[in-house]
Amino acid sequence: MADKDRAKPAGEEGAAKRTEALRGLKGIWLLASCAGVLCVAMALICALFWSAAWAGVFAALAAALLLASNLWFRERVTSPILGLGDTARRIAEGSYGTLAERLYDDEIGALTDAINDMSVKIGKADKVQNEFISSVSHELRTPLTAITGWSETLLYDQALQGDSRRGLEIIAREAGRLTGMVEELLEFTRMRDGRFTLNLEQVDVAQLMEEVCFTYSELLRHDGLELRYSAPDKPLPFVTGDPQRIKQVVLNILDNAGKYGRGGRSVEVSVSQEGEYVRIAVRDHGKGVAEADLPHVKERFYKGQGKERGSGIGLAVCDEIVTRHSGKLIVANAPGGGALVTVLLPVETQ
Repeated sequence: MADKDRAKPAGEEGAAKRTEALRGLKGIWLLASCAGVLCVAMALICALFWSAAWAGVFAALAAALLLASNLWFRERVTSPILGLGDTARRIAEGSYGTLAERLYDDEIGALTDAINDMSVKIGKADKVQNEFISSVSHELRTPLTAITGWSETLLYDQALQGDSRRGLEIIAREAGRLTGMVEELLEFTRMRDGRFTLNLEQVDVAQLMEEVCFTYSELLRHDGLELRYSAPDKPLPFVTGDPQRIKQVVLNILDNAGKYGRGGRSVEVSVSQEGEYVRIAVRDHGKGVAEADLPHVKERFYKGQGKERGSGIGLAVCDEIVTRHSGKLIVANAPGGGALVTVLLPVETQ
């Protein structure tokens, strides 16, 4: 009696598996395949032992089943999977919360539900992360402002000398570095939650670059680097953009050139027209960017292999600003060594 009771659930389980095997896409495909094989077999039997006419009928049925099954496969499997692939790519590019349309109640529909659920959960996690970064960044601003202000005030005291002065200078410098990171984080969160805006106007890029290079050359000189600016040979067309944001991008690139190009003696900056773009190029003579890092340097929070480490979002912010200007930010290694960062801004009015 006990053996029968144990055998019954096993039999029911086997029946359930067989029933499941006939459901959904796999069941339809199995039935279509069996029907096709049966038609081919009947065509062969008829051709060998019966009537050539009936053999032709079954052969035609087999061909029709093959054509119909392929058309069905394209409509029910291939097309939905291609659509899911497009949705997955958009999610991978940062469009968290994007949902795919559920077309059918089958295995593809279940896959669609799984991808949609993943997208929603990633979107929620990304929102929590951005809110956390924004909250922490705001909380850090007040103590950093106090540290920076008091350290600069104490440095005016000439009685402070020796190790005490050097230690205070380190405090002031590191507080300034932290303040820059916090500002980058705040800028990043503004971009992510839609509070980032551009004040568009006609911008004279050549004049803007002259002002930036004149201002930044003294800062680079303190690091032992000479800034060499090559003015354009002919007047450049204006671009439509936000001058403060463009200046922010250039200053960030120059800051990186000063940080990573200390092995060289100069930083070279040029402005020119390249087809339908105004081209800004900044080249340092440092060690350049590791080949493994080049595809990822514009990704947010990416830390490269170099000894110098930052917040990991400076270039990500720059790339976002340039993209919103319908431009391109290209990071590469220059021939002969050093990094070459190129900004392309379209001439056409946006």
